[in-house]
Amino acid sequence: QELEEKSILKKIFHKIDEDGSGALTLDELESGAKKVSEFSQWLRVMDIDDGDLRQLFEIVDGDGSGEVDPQEFADAMFRMKNTEAKTATKFVKHLVTRLDNEAKDMRADLAVILAGLTERTEKALQMLEPQNQVVDKPLKDPRLAR
Repeated sequence: QELEEKSILKKIFHKIDEDGSGALTLDELESGAKKVSEFSQWLRVMDIDDGDLRQLFEIVDGDGSGEVDPQEFADAMFRMKNTEAKTATKFVKHLVTRLDNEAKDMRADLAVILAGLTERTEKALQMLEPQNQVVDKPLKDPRLAR
């Protein structure tokens, strides 16, 4: 049954691969979901709608290349449909992992920004120190004294 389903998935892959490059892009996957009835049915069985296609693509594109080859497509789609862990669980796990990675990146970026702001603030305060000293000294100009 696995070989049969993967064979069907590879045929679906080639129908979705509009430019015949042997690799699917996100655009081709989204287009295929609308135009290729076998693929639409497969997605329905897995309870995947148009809003989930980007996540599906990211999951199927295991190596992060931005393209999916026929084997990646067939293996991932078969696993998602037939493993005990349901599709929704895989989507949630993928989303949580992605959000965690984005949060780590944001924390690192914020640390760099904060360090830069701290450095600039310290320089600005050092530049203001001589001016503060002038303001703090009593005025000796008799015209300004009362």
